[in-house]
Amino acid sequence: RMAEEKRKTKTSTAVKQRYIDKTYDIISARVPKELAAAFKEKCAAEGVPQAQIIKKAIEDFLAE
Repeated sequence: RMAEEKRKTKTSTAVKQRYIDKTYDIISARVPKELAAAFKEKCAAEGVPQAQIIKKAIEDFLAE
């Protein structure tokens, strides 16, 4: 008896992008290059996503 192959499905990039556009917004800030470099370096060293730090700062600010 032949084993059934699982059907592989792929979510198209366009569908993913529509979801992201509907669900998320972009907040940007200009910071001095040295500050940005230090932030990126520390995030990489600690294995923490940059967005996670920014989201937490926003949440903390809103909770004040």
